[in-house]
Amino acid sequence: RFYNSLLYDKQLELRNCIKPSNIYVNHFGNNYPVLVMIGRLNLRKHLDMLIEAVSILKKRGELYHIVLIGDGEDKEKLKQMTVDKGLQKQVWFYGACYDEMKNAELLYNADMCVVPGDIGLTAIHSLMFGVPAVSHNCFKFQGPEFEAIHPGVTGDFYEHGSVQGLADVISRWFLTYGKDRGRVRQSCFDEVDSKWNPHVQLSIIQKVIGE
Repeated sequence: RFYNSLLYDKQLELRNCIKPSNIYVNHFGNNYPVLVMIGRLNLRKHLDMLIEAVSILKKRGELYHIVLIGDGEDKEKLKQMTVDKGLQKQVWFYGACYDEMKNAELLYNADMCVVPGDIGLTAIHSLMFGVPAVSHNCFKFQGPEFEAIHPGVTGDFYEHGSVQGLADVISRWFLTYGKDRGRVRQSCFDEVDSKWNPHVQLSIIQKVIGE
């Protein structure tokens, strides 16, 4: 099995020196759980479903923040949706960020990465900094990176196309695993360190050549 990867060595350097910060408490003024997405704000990500799910959860009395790191053609539509749902104070359109240290801080201090659409390398990026990832369960549409998500360990899957299912998975995660943040963070680190990096890729290539 050949695993995909990002800028592992550089990101590992950042991870080894990063510390928890109050970036979200300072912005939102509270410590509600933070759901992050890093990448293009486009139709393929189905981020309208994330906003709808957080709206459903708010009606249940469960409050979450959404932080969208990136720009894209869906940005204005999503902004209008947050207004329509009365979620302006819960959603931060951070914008595109090309500073890896800042991206590392934003990811490390989040509680979950949610991509309702196809997740791709965003899964590896979030796990690299200790953030569990949630995406849909129709794996024939997913890239190979979905295999880094192990339910209850490094994230979870919701029923493809179901906003209610997405809301339920988010809620269940924080009810079941939210208090064990340290264990989840380490599990995410371990997944990337053991498989999804160029050193593992090189060893697989050398083994194949040797055979």
